Amino acid sequence: MDWSAKQYVKFEDERTRPARDLLAAVPTHDPRRVVDLGCGPGNTTELLLQRFPKAEIVGIDSSPDMVTNARARLRNISFEVADLTTWRPNPAAPVDIIYSNAVFQWIGGHATILPRLADLLPAGGSFAIQMPDNLEEPSHVAMREVARSGSWAAKLAAAEASRTPIGSPSWYYSVLKPHVARVDVWRTVYHHPLDGVDGIVEWFKGSGLRPFLALLETAEREAYLAAYRTAITPHYPPASDGKVLLAFPRLFIVATR
Repeated sequence: MDWSAKQYVKFEDERTRPARDLLAAVPTHDPRRVVDLGCGPGNTTELLLQRFPKAEIVGIDSSPDMVTNARARLRNISFEVADLTTWRPNPAAPVDIIYSNAVFQWIGGHATILPRLADLLPAGGSFAIQMPDNLEEPSHVAMREVARSGSWAAKLAAAEASRTPIGSPSWYYSVLKPHVARVDVWRTVYHHPLDGVDGIVEWFKGSGLRPFLALLETAEREAYLAAYRTAITPHYPPASDGKVLLAFPRLFIVATR
């Protein structure tokens, strides 16, 4: 499943806010090299460039479309298409910061892969991660319920497994602390004002709905979205100005060697 950079950046300001909050908590100063692991269309890489203008910054993503858009956005930064589960830096060019915003909810094996990445850093280096923690929010419960209820149920059975249920803050602390000197973990709930329920649908067409929609033909896709829209409507009543608030919990981790 490839990703659409055009759809993703429809809500760039809202999606970039957690990335800024994650970056603000990184304690490593004056890094030589910084990797944006799962760089997407380059919006997070741009933040890294602003904070660390003297560093060599590299963006890595598994989506060719995202990398193409990132290269067009930041022509002086190196971007690469790579498998994020097996990526390793060049031994001759050690990395001081590994930064990953809204990526690891799509990648399993956290108990193995996160310590491995932390171990790649030198003393004083930081591994910074942010992951959506919204699988039990109405927006995501409805995705699964609609997938199970329609004629497409068999076709969409595998889509549920595309997201990795993430652990608790204490679990991540226990997994990472033996490998680093310090682990900061916190959870924040953002409340994004969107243009009605249709705004929620558009938001998740660029992320959470992608695994479901990618498996459907055009007519099925429209039927699925109509059923999804109906399912979430009672959970997101409009405010006085017509906006609806999308509650979006996210888990943040900064592990420093």
